[in-house]
Amino acid sequence: MVKVLIVDNHPVVLAGLRAIIESTPDFEVVGSIKTGVEIFEFVRRYKVDLIISEIDLPELNGITALRAIKKEHQQLKVLIFSHQPEEIYAISSLKAGASAYVPKSIDIDKFIYALRKVAEGEVYLTDKMSKQLEYDDTKKTKSRMFKRLSTREVEVLKLLSSGKKNKEIAKELDINEKTVSTYKSRLFKKLNVTNLVDLIHQAEHQDMV
Repeated sequence: MVKVLIVDNHPVVLAGLRAIIESTPDFEVVGSIKTGVEIFEFVRRYKVDLIISEIDLPELNGITALRAIKKEHQQLKVLIFSHQPEEIYAISSLKAGASAYVPKSIDIDKFIYALRKVAEGEVYLTDKMSKQLEYDDTKKTKSRMFKRLSTREVEVLKLLSSGKKNKEIAKELDINEKTVSTYKSRLFKKLNVTNLVDLIHQAEHQDMV
């Protein structure tokens, strides 16, 4: 039986969560409290496996409480259940030690699914956050690739991608053709390709041109 502590200062939310959790097999509500400060005393006195907490709490906000609680009780699983904007607070919650950030607008079935995932020791992300993280990872990848290229290499890459020949690039950048060929060879190596077609395709795929 997974023992759950609910932390929220809205009586209707507390009652609703209690009803949902107590109707879910293998879960038991062992307490419901209204402030972040109360969490510490409760988990010291009672057995708790999983905490469901709002961010906006009297006396101590949920994320600050989460950081402190995880230092003392690393095995505790935490699901943040909040009305605050997901795109702003989800990552902060996960970094602080939560296993999920669930918006209060979520469907009951998805909430129960998230609850079970967290209880099993997994991380739950909404579809919205999964896409956001994938987008962020893509941006980081592009950023890393750009950092590997010099300013001149980026210029040569863009001109090659626009269909310019070595001679035309040399004239436009006021360098000789041999230097253009050197930059092209460096680009092949850094972007891990062996021909011009693949070079341009790689640049377009990475949104570098």
